[in-house]
Amino acid sequence: MKTPLFRLVSFVALLVCAFPAAVLHAQDLGAVKARMSQRLAQLDPLKAKGAIGENNRGFVEARAADPAAGAVISAENSDREAVYAALAKQTGTSSDQIGRARAKQIAAGSAPGVWVQKEDGTWQKK
Repeated sequence: MKTPLFRLVSFVALLVCAFPAAVLHAQDLGAVKARMSQRLAQLDPLKAKGAIGENNRGFVEARAADPAAGAVISAENSDREAVYAALAKQTGTSSDQIGRARAKQIAAGSAPGVWVQKEDGTWQKK
């Protein structure tokens, strides 16, 4: 099974390789990568206990009341939005299209028991 860190590194590597002209400035990409990597230790337990899930737009979303989840969700979604916007600008598409494509990848790579939102808006445990 792929580890969360492997998934994050793979995603960032894909961004760098697919868009060598720098999707984000190198310094910005490094900062986003570092923040997202550090945040995995908070996200994964919240996903495992069902407090958050991965929605069909490529963002994390609250699934149950958990005081620890709010700040983590906000920070993660902010970084994801920055990456999606940069990719959209680079590819001439929309952030929404990028996020929805990424949501499919995230859902496919999610661990069993994680809440994922299907394209039709319904939620299911993987």
